[in-house]
Amino acid sequence: MLSIPDLIKKKRDGNALSDDDIQFFLQAVVENNIQEAQTGAMLMAIFMKGMVATETMALTKAMKLSGEVLSWPEEWAGLVVDKHSTGGVGDKVSLVLAPALAACGLKVPMISGRGLGHTGGTLDKLESIPGFNVRQPLPKLQSILAELGCVMVGQTDSLVPADRILYALRDVTGTVESLPLITGSIISKKAAESLNSLVLDVKFGRAAFCKDLASAKALGESMVAAGNNLGMKTSAVFTHMSNPIGRCIGNSLEVIESLETLKGKGPSDLMELVSTLGGVLLVMTGKVSSLSEGGRLITESVTGGAALAKFQAMMVAQGVSNENAQSLCSAQADYHRILRRADHQTELRTHTQGVVIEIDGLVLAEVLHQLGAGRTNAGDPINHSVGAELLVSLGDSVNKGRPWLRIHFESPALTPDQTSRLEGALTLGGSGDKPLRGSLIEDMIPPM
Repeated sequence: MLSIPDLIKKKRDGNALSDDDIQFFLQAVVENNIQEAQTGAMLMAIFMKGMVATETMALTKAMKLSGEVLSWPEEWAGLVVDKHSTGGVGDKVSLVLAPALAACGLKVPMISGRGLGHTGGTLDKLESIPGFNVRQPLPKLQSILAELGCVMVGQTDSLVPADRILYALRDVTGTVESLPLITGSIISKKAAESLNSLVLDVKFGRAAFCKDLASAKALGESMVAAGNNLGMKTSAVFTHMSNPIGRCIGNSLEVIESLETLKGKGPSDLMELVSTLGGVLLVMTGKVSSLSEGGRLITESVTGGAALAKFQAMMVAQGVSNENAQSLCSAQADYHRILRRADHQTELRTHTQGVVIEIDGLVLAEVLHQLGAGRTNAGDPINHSVGAELLVSLGDSVNKGRPWLRIHFESPALTPDQTSRLEGALTLGGSGDKPLRGSLIEDMIPPM
């Protein structure tokens, strides 16, 4: 007869848990037949001793099956896709990628999360649009997906309940960084969406969860193996995350930049990520035969306006008024007539001349978090209007006194310490120096 204390001891002593062991533990978690201290002890045992590949597969599968698993019409076979990012600064890729994929004929049930710590969340960005409802009942979700090809919502209570419980406890038990627990959390939720194909944007660098390429590859390989094991074609792209993506950071400002991108006027680094990740999914679904062709189709869906039309229709389907959706998507949109603008703006200026070598995204995100743009605990309120605009790009030559950053804030105001930190986030070099970043794409685990 299995017992929770025996399973904890088994993992504590470095032994592999069987499929039945893992199933028994997760069932106890979901049915609340386990003390919270015991769950925390098991998480710490997994954190300290790790898991072999078969354990991670079993954990991921059992988490997926702990709740409802979505199903789709037979005629969508091979077309249902999604993307997951491990989190970054200014990462607004989903807002452009989902409608672009829909415009290319795929089905994108994008179930996203909220921001926590210094990284922003897709749901928070969308909720800065008045009326946008990220909570949709399953029948409504399916009807939007059938009509438009994309829908962007939060996790429902019935999907992967085991993850919701374990995720909260990982945060308070110091076990967030466990590779098998991360793999189980991310891949179980995507597998419960019944995806045919998944692309992972695994970021590394100072402003990412993974600080170097080696740790990013270890995480990516674990998630790709787990996804493929569950019958979901899974690929990973490893991308740099030290400088912010694009020029805007903060929820409503990132919506504005996403809309500008959907109008064909987006920054090149953002479009590189959108076209690469989208191209991978088009290859995985058999829509195209090469990554270059897939990237070209994604780019054309953006520059030609088809993706913008999908985003506009999705806004209306998810609660935004027709008038506001049309206004936001118009060529000469007055964004701040609809999206709330912060009460105050202040600009920082360069103290010397030089070439922009680096902009520390982590520092910017941490200061904006303190100003109210992010949350420390799940459920904390955030101020959608707080954010920052970069007024320079990597490689720009700047003179002394040039404005390089505009901060949008309310209360509290910037402190002298925060201002000093922001000023230190900009690195200028000489005329012979080159920016530390070229392409954002470093490597990938290609589609199978």
